[in-house]
Parts: sequence; structure tokens; C-alpha cells
Amino acid sequence: MRPVSTQKMRDGEFGIDAPLVERLVARRFPAWAELPVTRLRSSGTENAMFRLGPELVVRLPRHPGAVADVTHERDWLPRLRTGLPVAVPEPVASGEPDGDFPWPWSVYRWLDGANPVAGAVEEPEHLARELGAFVAALRRIPAADAPRSYRGGPLAGQDESTRAALARLAGRIDTAGATARWERALAAPPHTGPPAWAHADLSPGNVLVADGGRLSAVIDFGCAGVGDPAVDLIAAWNLLPAAVRSVFRDAVGADDAEWARGQGWALSIALVQLPYYWRTNPVLAENARHTIGEVLAESA
Repeated sequence: MRPVSTQKMRDGEFGIDAPLVERLVARRFPAWAELPVTRLRSSGTENAMFRLGPELVVRLPRHPGAVADVTHERDWLPRLRTGLPVAVPEPVASGEPDGDFPWPWSVYRWLDGANPVAGAVEEPEHLARELGAFVAALRRIPAADAPRSYRGGPLAGQDESTRAALARLAGRIDTAGATARWERALAAPPHTGPPAWAHADLSPGNVLVADGGRLSAVIDFGCAGVGDPAVDLIAAWNLLPAAVRSVFRDAVGADDAEWARGQGWALSIALVQLPYYWRTNPVLAENARHTIGEVLAESA
């Protein structure tokens, strides 16, 4: 995993460090009080992660907007994990707010692996097939009573934020090309099938690989929910090289309209992230630039 700065990225973030986590663990779970606590440096923006001994990891929300994800994962991960072909986070204990920390937090089983690097994927064809199998399996999980994903609505719902980002990026990227690609995506036929499960944040930072680049786990289900599952196609452009996109697409079973919406989601997310994280999160900014370049190269 590539290191990034641990500086705050938004207003309202809580200062979280290893001594705080040690105190929280010791009070809530005395049996683990002697385990070493080590901060994990990652590109994540919603949660702070600390390894707890050799087998556990502590995950704490960094800001108020991430608090709902804690209970969301507690409720839904146990129901989703049995239907998926790769490992996903396994909640093992729940921490509650106290005088030192105002929000609920979680302890998970440690998952081995490293984040793949867009542009340097070790086994691209295998990864494309395995990611496609993951997406297809997630879609098959019954969606009754499932929560809606905030990225599960029509692509048009992203138009205002995407155009605002394009205006901020004038002179930094090919905004004319990006605007044309965005408008073509908006013109794609909408999702007409039943709502289906999607991870909704299938970025390199939420994918783990091991054994020479094979998919070992998918993490961070805070955005997971039902809606138009085209949003999970974003991995085709934010991670996978062009030569294996068809492998991923075939494994998912995406038609032309869904593929176009998926590309629109990849572009929109990248455009919004790039100016927001330009200085505060260089890994996300770098991946956003990469994604925009891949979308524009393909459309050309």
C-alpha cells in the first residue's frame, strides 16, 4: 500500500492516533490491551485504520459523515460475505463512543494483501476476471430490504457536481474532451432492471491482491447498497488496463448501455475527486488523473 499524508482532508475530522486507539481498546476490550497498535497509512478518506496485533485491525470514522458507515457495515457485511467469492471484512467486535472518542468504531479480522497500482497491475487478465466474478456475485445477492446506495441513482444526478468539477479543472485537464465524454454517458439509456447490489466504491484502495497479483479481498463496504449496479464498472478505468477491459466486461455481463453508464461514473468520480484531493491526498488525486486519462484515451 502506497503511503500518503495523515493530515486532515476536511473540516470536522477528529484527531486519531495510536495512543488514543490503545486507550479505547484497553477500556472496551481488556483482553487485547497488550496487543501492539500500529497506524496503517492508506489512501482512505473516511476512516483511520490501525493494526491491532497480528490478527486484527481497528477502524474508526475520521469525520461525522463517515459514522453511519460503521453500523451499515456491522449490519450488512455478515449477510453479504457468504455470497461472495473473495474475502471481505469480518467484523469481530464493536466499540462504542466514550469520553475520548465521540463515535462508534469497529474491530475487524486482518486481511492480508496489498493494493494494486493502476498502470502496473501484475496479473491484469486474472484480476479482470476475478473482479468481474466478484461484481457478478454481488449482483446475485437478494436485494429485498437492502439499503439504497448513494451512488445507485441515475447518472444525471451527478451532473451538477461533475460540471462544477470541470469548471475547477479548466487549464489542468482536457475539459472539452471530458465534457464531451460526460455528455455521451448522460445520453446512455438508463437502468431499467430491478435494483441490484453494488459495492459502489470499487477503487484500487479498496482492492487487495496477493500471490502475484491475484484478487484476495475487497474492503470498505460503507457505500454498498442497491440501485443501478453500473457504478461497479468503474474498476475498468480506475484500475484495469485497456487490454483486459473486455475480460472484465464479459465476466460482469454488461451491455452497451450499462458499460456507457459505468464509464460515466468512473469519469464523474475522478473529476470530482481531482480538485478536492489535489493537495490533501496525492494517491487519490493521482488515480483520478489516471482514470480521466484512460476514459479520454478510450473515447478517442
